Amino acid sequence: MRLSSRALTVLAAAALPLALASCSSASSADTSAATAPAKPKDPNAGLLTGTQLKKALAPASYFPSGFAADPGLARDTGDTYQAPATKSATRPHCADLAATSWISLTGVEGVSFAQDSHINKNTSAELDQEIDVYRGTTAADVMKDVAKVAAACPSYTDADTHSTVKVTGASTTGLGDEAYTITLTDSAWESGTTLIAARAGTAVVSVLSTDGGDNGAASAKRLAQHVLASVKRVSDTAGQS
Repeated sequence: MRLSSRALTVLAAAALPLALASCSSASSADTSAATAPAKPKDPNAGLLTGTQLKKALAPASYFPSGFAADPGLARDTGDTYQAPATKSATRPHCADLAATSWISLTGVEGVSFAQDSHINKNTSAELDQEIDVYRGTTAADVMKDVAKVAAACPSYTDADTHSTVKVTGASTTGLGDEAYTITLTDSAWESGTTLIAARAGTAVVSVLSTDGGDNGAASAKRLAQHVLASVKRVSDTAGQS
């Protein structure tokens, strides 16, 4: 059937609203897609977990004969991350410099960590190791805080001997991206204690040593070097997976 020109005009006019509606719908969809909020970035993306950090700690075979791990001092955050936290800036409890987790004196907690301690029961010598991981550039701030702790604690009283422990600190080269060494000495002790904090990217390796006649300096440095190399190896492996 042949339609009149008027009928064609009516059909064309009827189709126009449909076309406009289609354009409007497409335009609305485009606008909606453009304004959709971006998925928030995971702040822990790329950071090692406690399980991975545990693998970077020096194994039992690393430690000299006579040293044994203390199971009660081995801890890590497992496969999950913890919320970072910063304590209010107060004078540090300086006696905690002799504690296994002395790095906590900075008042900054990372999102993951692993630690353990090895003790020689014959000599009472101690070798402690810990790795803490932080978001962003916080690890670099923690290193600054380590130096501040040393400056705030020129000395403290040993609770066991009631004698005065002298505290000295200095930046250290040749370990990781940056490092700082703290030495504790006391005339009442047979040997002093060496603490080293060394940064490798977002991780801070902290060690404590009382092993050796040099206040534990050489053994602390060796342990720090070993753990730093292990952190790099674990990080490289995690990046390839």
